[in-house]
Amino acid sequence: MMDVEETPSLPLPAAFLNFLNQHGLDPSIYTATDSVPRYIRLKPGYADCLEEIETDIRCKLERVCWLPNFYHLPPDVRIASSKAYQEGKIYGIDAASGAAVSALDISVGDHVLDLCAAPGAKLCMMLDILGSSGSVTGVDIAKHRLAACRTMLQKYGLGDHCRLFVADGTSFSLLPVRVHSGSLLQNENVDEFASGEKSEVYRKWKSRRPWKERKKEAIAKEKGVSKLFSPTQEPELIFYGRFSGVVGMRKNELYQKKPISEVLQLGYDKVLVDAECTHDGSIKHVQKFEQWGWTTFQRRVLDAERTDDLIVLQLQLLTNGFKLLRVGGALVYSTCSLTFAQNEDVVEQFLSENTSAELLEITAAENWPCKSGRIQKTFRFDPLTSCTSGLFVAKFTKLAI
Repeated sequence: MMDVEETPSLPLPAAFLNFLNQHGLDPSIYTATDSVPRYIRLKPGYADCLEEIETDIRCKLERVCWLPNFYHLPPDVRIASSKAYQEGKIYGIDAASGAAVSALDISVGDHVLDLCAAPGAKLCMMLDILGSSGSVTGVDIAKHRLAACRTMLQKYGLGDHCRLFVADGTSFSLLPVRVHSGSLLQNENVDEFASGEKSEVYRKWKSRRPWKERKKEAIAKEKGVSKLFSPTQEPELIFYGRFSGVVGMRKNELYQKKPISEVLQLGYDKVLVDAECTHDGSIKHVQKFEQWGWTTFQRRVLDAERTDDLIVLQLQLLTNGFKLLRVGGALVYSTCSLTFAQNEDVVEQFLSENTSAELLEITAAENWPCKSGRIQKTFRFDPLTSCTSGLFVAKFTKLAI
């Protein structure tokens, strides 16, 4: 772990200090706000470009010894305008977020579900690990945010084994496509999108969507329809790669409901539930409210009713993600909150309601610079201990019962 210099604490309002006190959190966590470094992940295959990247960003990259392909640099260094970032050689992602992905222990050929996929940095890390095998299904309730994920996939050339659905993560129910015998599967010569009332077939995806789809979206925009997904809608497929299993399928095949027995055997090998939370552990998020105003912070983070709603949502997301996991698979639950209510309390309630769920040891955590959670086998990153943003991580498996 890198040394942390003494820095002035972030001026916290009384309401936030009271929030921290109520949740048993130490305000000194926020004294390291100016010395938490910026992290980047190097895209596989660009190890020989390190010196070139350092010259580009005018900064020495220091390797993160406990997380492969991660480097840290001073917090004030901007990477967005660098050639390396624009050319897709590096990603901006906090090391704690990278740890959540590494906890999944993704193997070649795995079918992975990212149930809260936006903004996409973790999704890309999963796909880099898989390489030219398996698949990743990304789900998010906000279409505009998931569209940003799609842009990211295209920028980094990672779309072939991925599909993206605008959907409610608490009710999403589509399984990975493990085997498909359709004659059009993976046929690169098939063009555009074939539509028909009874036999819509997914063909090679193109960025220019069909005219009917564009017209429908334009009408919805005119009517001021919300960008958020409605629970009454079926999941909307906004992207699929050549080898994601979608090409060659009929729409009714893709959306077909599967019996629970099939889910147990053919569900996802790995699931990440990086749930929506109050973001109180995200130092950069908290710092933004110095500009936005603490009144906004109080409404978005400290409001008790919103926090209660989030806890219900977190449990629902965790429960549904687990439902889609195959027997013997692994699920990681994480939040960037440091409160017990959104982490250990959610884990305890989930375990009490799901007898087939069991907490797993996280092998990679042996080298993590973090603290143990209140529950054995869970972990907590925070700025003072870890020199990262705050993050809670727990890992589960599904037993055959």
